[in-house]
Amino acid sequence: MNPIDRPHHVLFLCTGNSARSILAEVMMNAYGAPRFRAYSAGSQPTGRVNPFAIELLQKNRMDTAGLRSKSWEEFAAAGAPPLDFVFTVCDSAAGETCPLWPGQPITAHWGVADPAAAEGSDEDKRKAFFQAFSRLQHRIQLFLSLPLARIERQALSARLQEIGRS
Repeated sequence: MNPIDRPHHVLFLCTGNSARSILAEVMMNAYGAPRFRAYSAGSQPTGRVNPFAIELLQKNRMDTAGLRSKSWEEFAAAGAPPLDFVFTVCDSAAGETCPLWPGQPITAHWGVADPAAAEGSDEDKRKAFFQAFSRLQHRIQLFLSLPLARIERQALSARLQEIGRS
């Protein structure tokens, strides 16, 4: 397939790949199809998707089938989808040495507080997940509104970093 004919591939990274990166993957696939195809991964995956993340996504009528916590090594291996964009959504993953991504994707940091670290009642945890969801949703919508074909790579990189600070 001609690279121009395929969707843009987006990878969201976090340490555990159980909450924030999962939320972002599902939202990007819901809002960005067919122009975008999103994935998520972690540097130290927990091996499970946080049940509060699944609950929130399902409440928003988003597809949660097939979600799993996985290592970022899957996306650096031979046969992995060619990545166009890589976004870190947690501060610890942003500071880690990432694998070399095939295709030299544009990277940006979109840090969001970890809702999986929230303490208190289940309602307190749901609020933390909703806050993370809302922040990621806002950033993804800003990203999707960019005229990607008309922005030079360096300027696009700066815009993506700016979205991460929004």
